Amino acid sequence: MKTIAISSFFVLFALAVGVGSPAFADHSEVTVAAADGSGAPGCEETDEGCYIPSTATVDVGGVVIFTNPDTAAHTYTSGNPGDGPDGVFDSSLVMAGGSFEWSPTEVGEQHYFCMVHPWMQGVIIVQEVGAAEDDHDDHGHDDHGDHMDDKGHLITEASATGMMSDGTQVSVWTSEPMAGERMQVHVEFVDAEHVNHDITVTQNGETVLDDMGAHHHEGSGMHETAPLSSADPVDITITFQGYGIDEMTGPVGEQVVFTNVVPEFGTIAMMILAVAIISIVAVTAKSRVVPRF
Repeated sequence: MKTIAISSFFVLFALAVGVGSPAFADHSEVTVAAADGSGAPGCEETDEGCYIPSTATVDVGGVVIFTNPDTAAHTYTSGNPGDGPDGVFDSSLVMAGGSFEWSPTEVGEQHYFCMVHPWMQGVIIVQEVGAAEDDHDDHGHDDHGDHMDDKGHLITEASATGMMSDGTQVSVWTSEPMAGERMQVHVEFVDAEHVNHDITVTQNGETVLDDMGAHHHEGSGMHETAPLSSADPVDITITFQGYGIDEMTGPVGEQVVFTNVVPEFGTIAMMILAVAIISIVAVTAKSRVVPRF
């Protein structure tokens, strides 16, 4: 059996944070519409997606109005096609011209899909009322490449990046580890859609996150650990489970491993990429705090 080793080094630079007055957006009401013709496959390959917008932001206590201008009947069901409904909301069949409303009660990222047409998937980002906005897009990034956690807070710590054997770049951003607090871990498969993966986060040998079968319609999503026992570094292992909804493609089983992750503004991260036997890719990223004088 052949073993191939490739070493590659990536240096990540500090993210600059502008100083100024925060902008607050009104997200008390948002309307999401089923795309025209979404009753047949194909809308998931477009830039707009099958629900328009495919990712929408609303305040806690606000209203999401799901409308159906399409000719086919659709459902707006929380959850995802792989795991099924999660029970948060379900419109049942909404006929052409009909609508359904949902009012979120807690902050977080809510995925939903159509039970009749499972290629239709969308995401609702629920934020605190009056959360500051810094011109971030629907992927949770702002204009400077920074990321937002699921509470709408800016994550400015340095990130770590690896790469799978098919060339897909995998990046993670995390909030600062603090004893007794949950850590936000944002994972992004750059320029990829319908990504399925497992993610495990450990701290000092203890598992604080074990999320199996995560599905990200647009290639990126937020995960949250259990409360941490300390502010020590964490290890993050992402196991790729394929692109797609029913049929999985890509290098299934490959792993991207980030060790000793200590996010810090101004951190320099170094990556070592190695393609090993059994087609498993292991990427070790060491993020180290850079002393500032």
